[in-house]
Amino acid sequence: MQKHQASHLHYDFRLEHKGVLKSWAVPKGAPEKAGIKRLAVAVEDHPVEYINFSGRIPEGEYGAGTVEIWDKGKWQAIDGSLGRGSMKFNLSGKKLKGEYVLVRLKDKKNWLIYKK
Repeated sequence: MQKHQASHLHYDFRLEHKGVLKSWAVPKGAPEKAGIKRLAVAVEDHPVEYINFSGRIPEGEYGAGTVEIWDKGKWQAIDGSLGRGSMKFNLSGKKLKGEYVLVRLKDKKNWLIYKK
């Protein structure tokens, strides 16, 4: 997860999947406690090399602003799939740990992320 101070502060949640980083902009960040649901807006896939990016994106470029790594770790699918629009998975980061769920809403760009 990257903290991204662009036009608005948000967090970029990324999962390495099939050779790319599946990516969502999460305005308030992924919840660290169970019972909290957060909006996660799907954005374009990013190259896997972007996983370690921290720095400044210059003005005039897409996503201009400061990016810092907020948390990093491994993930493992438990049930479902991104293609089906609902996936349960385990995170083992320094801050985000435990079982999470991503569920796609009717508007296919919008998802919910929450901790079980």
